[in-house]
Amino acid sequence: MSGIIPRSKAKGTDICAFNKYYYIIRSDLGCYMQTGSLNKGSDISIFNLHPACQNGDHYIGGDSYFHIINGNSCRRVTNMSTDSDAVVFSLHPNYQGGDHYFAAHGYFYIIFQKKGTYRKATNMTKDMDAEEHTLDTNFRNGLYYWSPPSKKTGFCFLKPASEWGVEYCTGPDLSSDENSAVYSVHPDVLNFLPGGLSVTKGPTIGMWENIKTITNDSSTPVTWQKKISKMVGYNKEKIAQITQNWKIEKSASIESEELAKLIAKLQFSFSAEHGGSHVSTENESWKEATEEEEQLTFGLKPRERLYLWQQKLCLGQEPVLFCCDLKITNEPNPPTSPAQP
Repeated sequence: MSGIIPRSKAKGTDICAFNKYYYIIRSDLGCYMQTGSLNKGSDISIFNLHPACQNGDHYIGGDSYFHIINGNSCRRVTNMSTDSDAVVFSLHPNYQGGDHYFAAHGYFYIIFQKKGTYRKATNMTKDMDAEEHTLDTNFRNGLYYWSPPSKKTGFCFLKPASEWGVEYCTGPDLSSDENSAVYSVHPDVLNFLPGGLSVTKGPTIGMWENIKTITNDSSTPVTWQKKISKMVGYNKEKIAQITQNWKIEKSASIESEELAKLIAKLQFSFSAEHGGSHVSTENESWKEATEEEEQLTFGLKPRERLYLWQQKLCLGQEPVLFCCDLKITNEPNPPTSPAQP
């Protein structure tokens, strides 16, 4: 099934925990989500992500600071909306190039998935109190790794999507799957993750609808000239469902409706592997759908029949974007070209 885009393919995106909340960072949206529960989707708020805190390779939570790793350096802040108390330092060579990072009960954890190991230490600038351990084989396929909130011990990681949907695993020890547990991710949280709409709504689909069939029944050529009606724009009701249970904080530089449209645009641009159509909709009309008229003029040969098609982009089976361009064919079957505006 379609699934979430892993952190390794989505620079500037990560999951972490800070104090009693979980955080999902989306640099491509310019904001982050805060929630009290990934499983229940409680207390969801959206905050602006400061430009200096965007496009990090990894985001680490904790009790007092956020750490943002970019290349071989790390930026430490107390607030990702304001970039407060920012300090930048270099990582020790042993802590560079990790696949995932998180912090828990006084230690930083660096996961090396290909090696099947993880390293933990109290300081990433110096190789202090360092330990290296084997990563349990059941914990090596995570898409994102983070620590639990509220000083709880252990770790969490997001599992690849399965027939059970999207789930995350928690446990006390990365070296052993004993006492681990699995929880589902709430749909309101999934909607914010890259690729999440493919799970909650279904993969995006490009469909061609026959809006007019024109026939010349005579034995002589004719010129056809008429106005045709078509819907153009986005389905406001369906798009609004993406963010309907989120609180957009005043610090956020984007409104709920605009954020929902941006999330949908990105979902259409993703590859089919992650439930997208790999198309850009930047040149489409992202205003509320209305009926428009277009004047068409063309010639028809004797006994010729032409078919007029309009493209619709859907999330699952629900049309959410009615595209501007039309296609004319002489075949009754829909166009086979990719769903590209």
